Amino acid sequence: MSERSPAPGGLVLIESLVNTLDIETGADALDTPAAMARFALAQDDLPAARDLREALRTALLAHAGHPPYREAPPLGALLAAAPLYVTVDERDGSARIAPGAEAPLLSRVAAAVAESLVAGTWSRLKACEAATCHWAYYDRSPAGRGRWCSMSVCGARAKMRRYRAKEVVKER
Repeated sequence: MSERSPAPGGLVLIESLVNTLDIETGADALDTPAAMARFALAQDDLPAARDLREALRTALLAHAGHPPYREAPPLGALLAAAPLYVTVDERDGSARIAPGAEAPLLSRVAAAVAESLVAGTWSRLKACEAATCHWAYYDRSPAGRGRWCSMSVCGARAKMRRYRAKEVVKER
């Protein structure tokens, strides 16, 4: 859907997970073997992965100032259950957060959120304003006030709707 470049760092994982559901068509890529392999999911993991995806979408909609798309579990509660570890490189003393193997997707997402909080990029990952889209995108606009995943699709549709609404009012 989006012509934007992928999110930086670990946020690309979150962006790609949220974008596994095409709201307009209802197609859910998590049902495909390729997505299950990419996210290291077994069939039994799918309900939890979908809950995580929708909790992330809700947070990304909030980043863009929009109400939630539908009821979702609180993201904080989900991430609190993620096993994370701090690893320290003995050569240079650098440290990083590493996901635990016990809950691979949840831990990888939690590590990506933590990494982006430190980098200051978490709030730039947003969900498209369009009600039929809500695609995740990384807002690289200077002011950080992007509203649509794609100006040529969702942005153009919104602007055309506003234009037509004004024309209808003028005709009355």
